[in-house]
Amino acid sequence: MPYPTHRYRALCDLTPAEENALINLGDAEVVRRRGQTFQREGDVVSGFHLHIRGWISSSIVLRNGDRLIQKIHLPGDMLATPSMVLPHAADTLTAITEAVTAFVPYERIGQLWTEMPRLGALFTTAAQMERLALMDMLAITGNASAKEQLARLLVDLHTRLTPIDMVQDDSFHLPLTQEIIGDLVGLTAVHVNRTIRAMEAEGLISRQGHRFRLLDLPALRQLSPLPPRRPRFEAPWLPAAAA
Repeated sequence: MPYPTHRYRALCDLTPAEENALINLGDAEVVRRRGQTFQREGDVVSGFHLHIRGWISSSIVLRNGDRLIQKIHLPGDMLATPSMVLPHAADTLTAITEAVTAFVPYERIGQLWTEMPRLGALFTTAAQMERLALMDMLAITGNASAKEQLARLLVDLHTRLTPIDMVQDDSFHLPLTQEIIGDLVGLTAVHVNRTIRAMEAEGLISRQGHRFRLLDLPALRQLSPLPPRRPRFEAPWLPAAAA
């Protein structure tokens, strides 16, 4: 299964050479079993991971020992890139479902910047999209209701899952516990459960097991505290594609 390149195709029309470079950037694929931690905060790091399949969480541990999950990664993401500026891993990566990753040594990505500068610029742009997502999350934490926070999360997942064909009829599999959802939106598991039930009663969503259907996507988008971020296509500052 090749590494999904939709995040980069949303930024510009990739050349065949760029598409091939992305697909073949990582080492051999590694299957991560459900619940497996394959990077721990504080580990010595020498590269990052391409996310090919499954769901993966990124978490940090606070001084009091509490674990905080701050990001859910989906196929097409680059895992552990914040650690590129540190001698040790900034976060812990754990497979929520069975997942597949491919390791990329830092030297290889450095070579890519030299040989394909436009592709290197696209990596930078993708990292800035992650920064925007973090800015939005920080902006609404503590400043939005539980319903607004859950609406934002569900709309965000719908948007991220659609390009990889994991949404059917506005429904998708959500393999997250209510504790994990609570970590992501700053609520207790009990509050998450209560809010989900309220949203079901209002006809905004329905669920069957771990499958969620967004029954009124326009209303959920309107309820979300912030509008969606849409990346600029073919930004004029991008370097020319390598011949």
